Amino acid sequence: MRYAGHLGGAGQMSERRHEPVLPGFKEMAARRRALARELTARRVDLGLTQTEVAARMGTSQSAVARLEAGSLDVRMSTLERYAAAVGHVVSWRLEGRER
Repeated sequence: MRYAGHLGGAGQMSERRHEPVLPGFKEMAARRRALARELTARRVDLGLTQTEVAARMGTSQSAVARLEAGSLDVRMSTLERYAAAVGHVVSWRLEGRER
């Protein structure tokens, strides 16, 4: 269960769940995590450390570690910076979605 961190009555943690208004949000997040895994593999293949990639991105090693752990909802601009740091470009394409 996920908790929002808000206290309900009597100091109890209240559970907060929201269903997405539009379908496909979970799939979008899964694609971003898959891209982060690919970028991590590329970093390792190149023999780069998280610290080296962080320096190239202009961020901290801990931010790179969090991105690679997959626990964040990462912005595409951050993934693009990571890709550039390991010599790649993120390619975008627009696809129709079934209704």
